[in-house]
Amino acid sequence: MKFMKTSEIRESYLGFFESKGHLRMDSFSLVPKNDKSLLLINAGMAPLKPYFTGVEEPPRRRVTTCQKCIRTGDIENVGKTSRHGTFFEMLGNFSFGDYFKNEIIPWAWEYITGVLQIPKDKLFVTIYLDDDEAYEIWTTKTDMDPNRIFRLGKEDNFWEHGSGPCGPCTEIHYNKAGVTVTTAEEFVKAGDEDKIVEFWNLVFTQFDGDGKGNYERLANPNIDTGMGLERMATIMQGVDNIFEIDIVKDILQGVCGIVGKEYGKDKNTDISLRIITDHVKSVSMMLCDGVQPSNEGRGYVLRRLLRRAARHGRLLGVKDEFLYKVVDFVIDNYGDAYPALHQKADYIKKIVTLEEKRFNETIDSGMDILKEYIEEAVKENKTVLEGEKAFKLYDTYGFPLELTEEILEEKSITVDIEEFNKNMKDQRERARAARGESSYMGADEVPLNKIDASITTKFDGYNNTTLKSNILVIVTDEEERTALTSGETGYVFTETTPFYAEMGGQVGDTGLILTETAKVKVTNCKKNVGGKIAHYVEVLEGSIAVGETVELKVCEKKRKNVCKNHTATHMLQEALREVLGEHVHQSGSYVDEERLRFDFTHFSALSKEEIEKAEIIVNEKIMDVFDVVTNVMTIEEAKKSGAMALFDDKYSEEVRVVSVGDFSKELCGGTHVRNSGEIGLFKIISESGVAAGVRRIEALTGFGAIHYVESKNKELKEISSILKCSESDVIKKIEQQSNELKIKEKEIIELKNKLASGAEEDILNNIKEVEGIKVLSAALKDIDGNALRDLCDKMRDKIGSGVVVLGSEVSGKVNFVAMASKDTLPKGIHCGKIIKEVATIAGGSGGGRPDMAQAGGKDAEKLECAMENVFEIVKKLVK
Repeated sequence: MKFMKTSEIRESYLGFFESKGHLRMDSFSLVPKNDKSLLLINAGMAPLKPYFTGVEEPPRRRVTTCQKCIRTGDIENVGKTSRHGTFFEMLGNFSFGDYFKNEIIPWAWEYITGVLQIPKDKLFVTIYLDDDEAYEIWTTKTDMDPNRIFRLGKEDNFWEHGSGPCGPCTEIHYNKAGVTVTTAEEFVKAGDEDKIVEFWNLVFTQFDGDGKGNYERLANPNIDTGMGLERMATIMQGVDNIFEIDIVKDILQGVCGIVGKEYGKDKNTDISLRIITDHVKSVSMMLCDGVQPSNEGRGYVLRRLLRRAARHGRLLGVKDEFLYKVVDFVIDNYGDAYPALHQKADYIKKIVTLEEKRFNETIDSGMDILKEYIEEAVKENKTVLEGEKAFKLYDTYGFPLELTEEILEEKSITVDIEEFNKNMKDQRERARAARGESSYMGADEVPLNKIDASITTKFDGYNNTTLKSNILVIVTDEEERTALTSGETGYVFTETTPFYAEMGGQVGDTGLILTETAKVKVTNCKKNVGGKIAHYVEVLEGSIAVGETVELKVCEKKRKNVCKNHTATHMLQEALREVLGEHVHQSGSYVDEERLRFDFTHFSALSKEEIEKAEIIVNEKIMDVFDVVTNVMTIEEAKKSGAMALFDDKYSEEVRVVSVGDFSKELCGGTHVRNSGEIGLFKIISESGVAAGVRRIEALTGFGAIHYVESKNKELKEISSILKCSESDVIKKIEQQSNELKIKEKEIIELKNKLASGAEEDILNNIKEVEGIKVLSAALKDIDGNALRDLCDKMRDKIGSGVVVLGSEVSGKVNFVAMASKDTLPKGIHCGKIIKEVATIAGGSGGGRPDMAQAGGKDAEKLECAMENVFEIVKKLVK
C-alpha cells in the first residue's frame, strides 16, 4: 500500500470511474435545489435524487462525483473523536438504470486492491443478511476470501430513508488494528471499538419502499456508492485521525500558529484546535456556495458553526477576531479542487470577520446576563441554575452549555440538565414542524411532480411569443387527465412553448392557449421538480385535450417589461462593480414586469454618491443604444470570454452568454431586450441590507421609472404649495422652519426645567426611610429624559445619603431614572435591579450600574403604581 495525498486519492477515484464510462461531474452546491427534505447536501447521492427517482433525465447513465457535504447531527463529537467532522467530501459512482451488482463489486475490488494497492488480507466485506446474489459475486468474480465476508441485518446493511428508492448494500472495511475476527459478532465488536473501519458503501437501490416495510422491485435498479475521502486518506496516509491527513493537518497547524498553541500537548487545547479547523472549513465552503448567516435554516447552521469556532478561540485566549486568518489556510488547501474559493476569498473573509465581531459583542452581553443569574442564585442560596436560563444563554447569546457549566462551577453551582435538554428538544420539534413532513425529495407528491422523465418541452420563446404545438400531458392537483373543460384549472405540458418558465430570478410568462373552440388563460409558467415546463392554466371557454394542436400566445406587454428589467439587472451589476469594486457578485435577483431587485455582495451601505454614480452609468449605457447579443458556447469558452457566472449554479456543457455591447457579459438563460435603448430610463428607488455582507437594490425601468419620477415631481409641487414657496426654495424653507422649531423646543425644555426646579421642595416630601436608608420616589409629568436625570442628580445631592427614583410621563411614554449614594451600595442597593423591576410594572425594560440606571415604560397609567413599589423593591435588596 502506497502513501497517497488526499488530492491524489480524489483524482484516482474519479479517473478510475471515467475509464469505466462514467461522466465526471463537478461537485454540486451545498445548497439543495428543489429538495425540501434537506437543509444542506449531506451525501454524494443527495443532489442526484431526481435521476434516481426518474423525474429528471441524467446527463449520462453513469456518473461519478466528489461531492462537498455538511453534516451537523454529531456536532458535539467534532474535535473529541478521530473521525467526526461537519464538512467532508464524498466520492461516489452512480448508475441510473444501467449497470448493477455484477459490475460494481468487481470494479470496487479492482480499484481498492489494484489502484490503491490495499492488501487483501486487511479487508473485510459485509452484505445484507439475505443478499445471496452479492455473496455469489464477491466469491466468484473477485478473489475476496469468503471467510472475511459477514452477513449483517437491516440496521447495518440495508439503505433506506423514509419512503422512496432503497435497497441492500455491501460495505468494505479496513482492519486498521490488525485484529483477528472469525464471526459476525466479533466483527461488529471490533467495529464498535474502532479497530475496523468502514470506508466504502455500495448501495443496490433495487426497491421502492413505502416507509412501512412494503417494497416493490424497481424495473431499472440503480447503483449509489459513497466513499468518505477523508476516511480513505487516513488509511492511505497511515494516520488515525481525520485531522492528521495532509490537507486538514495543514489548516490545523495554521490555527496553531495563529492562536499560539502547540498541538498534541493538552487534550482540551487539542479539542479546541480541531473544532476551529473543522468549523472554519465548513463555514468557508458554505459561504462560497451562497449560504448567508441568519437565525434560521442553513443560515443558522453556518452561524452556529462560526460561533462555536470563535468561542473555542476565546477558550484558547484569543479575544480579537482571528477566524478570517484561518480561511486563508482553507483556501490554500481546497482552492485547487474548488476554484470558487479563490474567487470569493475576500467576500468569505469579510463575512467571517463581521460575524465573529458580532458574536464577540453578543457573548459579552451574555456574560453580563450570566453574572446576574449567578448573583440571584447566590443571594437565594441556590446551587442549581434553571435549565431554561441556561438554554436562553445558549440560544440567544451563543453560550454553549459547557461554557455556562464551567463558569458556574467556580461558584459551586450546577445546571438543571434535564430542563435544558427539554428546551432543546422543544426547539428542535418546532424547527421540524416548521419544515413539515417531507417525502424522499421533500417535494409534494402530486401529479405535477410525477411527470415521466421522458416527457420534454422545447422552449422556443427567445424570438417567438406565438407558436403552435401539441399537448403532451394534462394534470390537475389530484390526477392525470385527458382533457380540461370550462371552469377547470390544471397544468399543461406541450412539445414546444414560447412561454418562459420562472427561472434565474425572472418570473414566468402569462398569456393564452387557444383553439378554434377554446380559450385558456395561462396564469403562470414554472418548472416542476423534474425540470419539466408546466403551464398553469384556467379554462375560460370550451375544452382542451391531450394530443390536440393549440396556439400558445405570450402576453407581449408583460414580456417586454420583464425584458427591460432583466437586461437592466445585468447592467446594474456591471455598474456596481465599476463603482464599488470587483468583489461585487450577484447573490440573488428577482425580475418581473413592475420592477427589478438585485442582491449583491458588499459590506456596507452605499452612499448617496455611490448610488447616483451607479444609476448614471446604467443610464449612459442605455443611451449608447448597445446591441444586446446572445451567443451559445461551451462553458469553458464562456469563462475564457470573461462572462460573469453564479458560483453556486450548475451549468450544462453549452450555455447562453448575453452581452450588452462591450459593457456587460453574463451567462443567462433569460429573455432580454434587443438593444439597451429599449429600456428607456433606469431609476434606483431603494438600497438596503438583507444579510451580513449582502445589500439589495430595487429599481424601475421604462414607463415604471417615468411614472415614479412624475409622482415625486407631483409630491414636490404639493410640498411647495403647503410651504408657500417655489419648488427650488423647498429645502431652504424646510431648514428655516426646522431651525425655528429647535429654538422653540429649547425654550420649552428650559421652561419645564424651571418648573421642575420649582417643584423640588414638593418632591422632597416623598422621602421615606427603608431599613435605615432614605428613599425618595416621585411620579412627575412632562419632564424629559435629560431634565429628569439632572433633577435626580440634584435630589441625590440634597438628601446626601440614600436612593432617589423618579418617573415622568411625556406624550404617553414613561422615563425612569434611579441614583444612589456610594455608601448605600455595600448595603445591597443596586439601581440597575431597582429600575428593572420598576420599569417592568409600566410595561418597559432597562437597567444599569449599581449607582445609576435608567429605563423606559410603555404604560403611562401604571406610573403611580410603579413609583409606589419602589420602597418594597428597595426593602428586598437591603442586606
